[in-house]
Amino acid sequence: MAGSWDRTVHHLEEQGGVDGRGILRSLVDGSAAVVVLRGLLPPERFASGIERILPLFRQATATNYTNVTSTTVGTYLAKHLAAPDAYFDEAAAAEELTDAVDFDLADRIRERLADVLELDSFELEREPDGRAYAKKNVRIYSDGVRTPLHNDKIMRDAVGTGLVVEKLRHQLSVVVCLQECDGGGELEIHQKSWHPQDEQFKIAGGFGYDGQVVGDAAVHWFKPQTGDVYLLNPTYYHAIGAPTGTDRITMGFFFGFYDDALRHAVAWV
Repeated sequence: MAGSWDRTVHHLEEQGGVDGRGILRSLVDGSAAVVVLRGLLPPERFASGIERILPLFRQATATNYTNVTSTTVGTYLAKHLAAPDAYFDEAAAAEELTDAVDFDLADRIRERLADVLELDSFELEREPDGRAYAKKNVRIYSDGVRTPLHNDKIMRDAVGTGLVVEKLRHQLSVVVCLQECDGGGELEIHQKSWHPQDEQFKIAGGFGYDGQVVGDAAVHWFKPQTGDVYLLNPTYYHAIGAPTGTDRITMGFFFGFYDDALRHAVAWV
């Protein structure tokens, strides 16, 4: 097992085409810890993105847990599963806010990923009644604050809500590093996906799981650089190390597939 749980890094500006189908399969089957795409967009796109979004940080929302505070511009479905109507309202409001400053980075990233991953379609998910899911959120990781070990699996968490995403078969994540921190801030991802028996390690009243949940599973660390776009399978346990100095700022969203063909992707957050 040693050394087998690793990242792959693609320099798109140098390589040109990559095996997009292979990238998807490696994430779905857990043979790759992280896939890093460098040069997905020109550097000035990322510089423009952070410049446009910075004024909105004063409207960021802090969600407090007993063991951590999550600070975001925009919303995310996981905290609204008991009241999805509130989520869709917040998603629409967040899009109006970012549209007002022409922050369109999520759209550009999705368009490029559709090409690189050789997808037939990559659309923002919507409910049958037309309500759109959130396109993205921006996360601010402050100095000294570690994000605890956790996993993301909407097919588990949305069961019984009637939302279309509970029928997904596979879930992956896109993370865009808008600003790297001076130190720390590494993605820590373990080669262990969630199982029902893991709930005994859930932190009561808090966010995430006790470290015992991953046992001796292989672990990989990755510190993103500004402009990196990286993909991971969030159903595997992962955490974010405490940044030092400059805030770690990322934009992200989930994407998934309703079947094993991995041709038609939908996005949400």
